[in-house]
Amino acid sequence: MSLDKSLKKASGLTRQRGVLTRPERLALLQEDEKWTPAAGVYNLPKTKSRKLAPGQTGPKRPGVK
Repeated sequence: MSLDKSLKKASGLTRQRGVLTRPERLALLQEDEKWTPAAGVYNLPKTKSRKLAPGQTGPKRPGVK
């Protein structure tokens, strides 16, 4: 029997995500000095997902997986 498409390994899904998780957004805002931990996590400003060229990894941010 063949393996269904939905059961393939997660390593094959390495494309750019359109939405950032909250920790990723907070790290990005903190990097741009638009947010501090004292400000809280509600009413965060919008952030754009930074797209990279194929093969690039982007900047390393502490605290983000």
